[in-house]
Amino acid sequence: MSRAYIRRQPDRTALIRRTIQLAFLLLNVWIGVRFYQWVRFFESRGASPYVPRPAGVEGWLPIAALMNLKYFVVTRMVPDVHPAGMFLLVAFLGISFLFRKAFCSWLCPIGTLSEWLWTFGQRVYGRNVTPPRWIDVPLRSLKYILLALFVLAVVRMPAFELEEFMTSPYGLVADVKMLDFFRDAGTMTVAVCTALALLSIAIKNFWCRYLCPYGALMGLASIVGPTRITRNPISCIDCGKCAHACPSLIPVDVLRSVRTPECTACLSCVSVCPVQDALALRTRPGRRRIGGVAVACGVAAIFVLVTGYAMATGAWTGRVPERVFFELIPAASAVGHP
Repeated sequence: MSRAYIRRQPDRTALIRRTIQLAFLLLNVWIGVRFYQWVRFFESRGASPYVPRPAGVEGWLPIAALMNLKYFVVTRMVPDVHPAGMFLLVAFLGISFLFRKAFCSWLCPIGTLSEWLWTFGQRVYGRNVTPPRWIDVPLRSLKYILLALFVLAVVRMPAFELEEFMTSPYGLVADVKMLDFFRDAGTMTVAVCTALALLSIAIKNFWCRYLCPYGALMGLASIVGPTRITRNPISCIDCGKCAHACPSLIPVDVLRSVRTPECTACLSCVSVCPVQDALALRTRPGRRRIGGVAVACGVAAIFVLVTGYAMATGAWTGRVPERVFFELIPAASAVGHP
C-alpha cells in the first residue's frame, strides 16, 4: 500500500451505462404501449384507433427468434413471421461476442429492473445476501439447463416443422399470447413474479444469475469473444474495491483475467478502481484498452447497424396480411377479453 501509483481520473462509465439502460427501457415501454394499441384495434374489430404494429416487440419472443435463426441458417431465407426477433437476437449475440455479456447490463430491460431492485435492497438494508458457494454454483447451472432444453428442441426440428409452427395460428399470435400472459395474470403468475422481485431485492440479479436462459446464451457467446476484464498485478494495490462493486460476485481482485460467462461488461469494477491502468476491459490479441465510451458506441453501433439493415432491406416486418389478425387476435384473447 505504500508504493506510489497513478490515481485514475474520474470515470463517467456508470452514468453513460445508466443513461443507455433508461433509454432502452423507455423504448421498450413505448413499444409495449404501441403493441397494446395495435392489439386493441383487432380485438375491437376496428373500433379502436389503428397504429402500426411495432416489430420490436418480437425481442420478447426469444424462442421464436431462435427458431427463426435456425430456419434462416438452414434455408437462407428470412422467415415471414416474426423476423425482427431474429435480427435482434443476432444483434444481441454480436454485442455479447465483442463486449462480453454487455447486452445484459447495458440494454436488457429485465436486467435494468433487476439492478434497480438489488440496489434498492442494498440502500434500504445496507447489504445484499450472498448465497454460499454450495448453493450458488448449482443454482447458476439452472439457466444453462433451461437453455439446453430450448436449444435441443429447436435443433431437432427440421426447417419445414419450424415454418409450420411459426405460421400456425398460435405462432402467428405468439406475441399476443405473451401480452395476455401479463394482462390476464392469474394468482400463480402474480405470486411467482412477486417472489422473483423480492428475491431480486435480497440477492443481486437473482433472475439473471440463476434462471435466465437468454442471458446464458449471451454468456456462452462472450466466452469465445476477443475481450476480457484484465488486472495488472503490478499496478494493483489490493484494495478489493473491484470485487465488492461487481454485481456478478466475481472475485476480480484475485484474477489476472476475467473469463467467466457471468461477466456482463458493466465496467463497475473498472469504474471504482483507484489506480490508472490496474484494471480495464481489453482485447486479447492487441491488449488494447476499451473504455466505457467505446463500449457504449460499440453496443449502439451493432444494434443500429443490424436493425437498420433489416429495416432498409424490408426484412424487419413480417409478411402476414393484417386481415388474418381480425380472426386470430379476438380468438386468442377470448378467454380474458370476450
